[in-house]
Amino acid sequence: MKHGRSIVAALLGTALLIGSLSGCGSTEPSGGSDGEYQKINLSMAVNGTDTQIDSLVAHHFADLVEERSGGNVVIDVFSNDTLAGGNSTKGVEYIAVGGSDLGAYATCVLANLEPKMSVATLPWSFTSYQQARQVIDTTGGAYYAKLLEAKGITYLGSFHNGFRQLTNSKHPVTKPEDLKDLKIRVPGSAVYMGVFNALGASPTAMSWSEVFTAIQQKTIDGQENGCSVTKSAKMDEIQQYMTIWNYSYENDLFVANSRVWGSLDENTRQLLQECATESCEWGRDHLEAEEDQLIQGFMDSGMQVDILTEDQLQAFKDAVAGVTAELKTEYGEDACAAFGIN
Repeated sequence: MKHGRSIVAALLGTALLIGSLSGCGSTEPSGGSDGEYQKINLSMAVNGTDTQIDSLVAHHFADLVEERSGGNVVIDVFSNDTLAGGNSTKGVEYIAVGGSDLGAYATCVLANLEPKMSVATLPWSFTSYQQARQVIDTTGGAYYAKLLEAKGITYLGSFHNGFRQLTNSKHPVTKPEDLKDLKIRVPGSAVYMGVFNALGASPTAMSWSEVFTAIQQKTIDGQENGCSVTKSAKMDEIQQYMTIWNYSYENDLFVANSRVWGSLDENTRQLLQECATESCEWGRDHLEAEEDQLIQGFMDSGMQVDILTEDQLQAFKDAVAGVTAELKTEYGEDACAAFGIN
C-alpha cells in the first residue's frame, strides 16, 4: 500500500502552481498592537458538498473568523475538493505540501498519509457520541496530532462525521448472511475493506462523487456512511433499505499545513484555534441534534429502516472479530490505548 510519500513528492510542483490560492503568500500584519490580526486570505479545503457537515463546519468557521478579526482574516472555503479536482486523497496531500492552507477531512482519508489514522474507526470502538467526544478530546486528539505532525500537518480539532450506517437497493440487512455478495461502496480504508470482506460482501473503493450515479446504474448495490452524509447525498431517493448498526465511528479532523500555521503571528493563530475549536463543537452538536430526525425522515420517505438489537449486532461483531484483531495488532498497542480500544 502506498502511504502517500511518492504521491506527495509528485504533487510538490502542483502545489506551487496553486499556491496563489493559498494564504501563505499574503501574511502582511495589519498592525503591531495587541489584539490586531494579520490581513490574510487562507484557503480551506473540504471533500463534502455545501450541505455536508464538513462544509457546514468550514463555513461556520469562516464566518466566525471574519467577524472576530474585523475582516482582516478571510477564509476561502473550497467544497467538493475543487482544489484537488474532486479527489479527496489528493486533497489531504495538498494540505501536507501547502497547496491548501486549512482543511477538514475524515480520518479514513487522512489514512492515505498514515494508516494508523483509522484506528478509531475499528468496529464498535465507541458506543456513543459522548464517549467519542471525551476520548478524542483527550488521548485520541493528542495521538492524531503526533501522527499528523510527522506529515507536516497541524491538528486543530475534531468533529463528528457520524456513526456509519448501511443502505442498499437489494434487501434488508439484519444478519451477516444478508451481506453476501452485495457490492458496497466503501472508502479505501483497510478497516472498511476488511470488515465488508469478512462479512461476505464485495466492497468497492470509489470516489464519493461517483456513488449516486453508480447506484442508479446498478454498478454497486449500496453504500455506508453517517446519516447526515446519507441524507445530503440523497441516498434515500435511490436506496430502499437502511440498516442502523453504528458499526464504525468516523470523525473529520480540522487541520492546517504546519508551515503556513507557523508563519502566522501569535494573535492570528490564537484566533484561528479558538474559532476552529468552537466550530468543531458546533458541528458535533449539529450532527447529534439532527440524527434522530434524519432516521425518522428516512422512514417517512418510504425506506425500510432496520435498527438492530444488541443480539443482532453480536452476530456481526463475531463475524468480524478476526479482522478486528488483525488490525489492532497492525496499528499497535499505543494506537489502540489512545482510543481506549482493548
